[in-house]
Amino acid sequence: MSDLPKPNYKDPIHWLAFGLGSGLSPKAPGTIGTIAALPIYWFFMQDLSLTAYLLVLLVSSLLGIYFCHKTAADLKVHDHGGIVFDEWVGMWITMLLAPAGLWWLLVGFGLFRFFDIIKPWPINWLDEKVHGGLGIMLDDIVAGLMALGCMQLAAWALL
Repeated sequence: MSDLPKPNYKDPIHWLAFGLGSGLSPKAPGTIGTIAALPIYWFFMQDLSLTAYLLVLLVSSLLGIYFCHKTAADLKVHDHGGIVFDEWVGMWITMLLAPAGLWWLLVGFGLFRFFDIIKPWPINWLDEKVHGGLGIMLDDIVAGLMALGCMQLAAWALL
């Protein structure tokens, strides 16, 4: 990532798009960015009502489209590797209605990273064809939905 432009450290939108700095990791910024989303889920979101959680997901998704679009445009790099707010939202989608416990958080993390890295269809198609902030967010939203489906199936089968 050293050859890519750096975010404006004074711009709060860049800081949010870069996951409060977690996307600045020189190695595996997507994974580090996803790890940074875990404490936010653990401490703030896991105890929300379903309605409040869905509202957070909706607002975060819409704001993420703006944050990611503006930051990518400012840096003149589509889907800069350091932009990880999309990973945050994808991870939070994965954890929707997840059973409580650290085990399930780790399973959700693994499933989300699997779908985000492997990019099976339609994730790979979205990643290639949809651009701007919507494109940056959409492939991670769909990866989160696929991981959510697997999480719910696993919870149903095991609990």
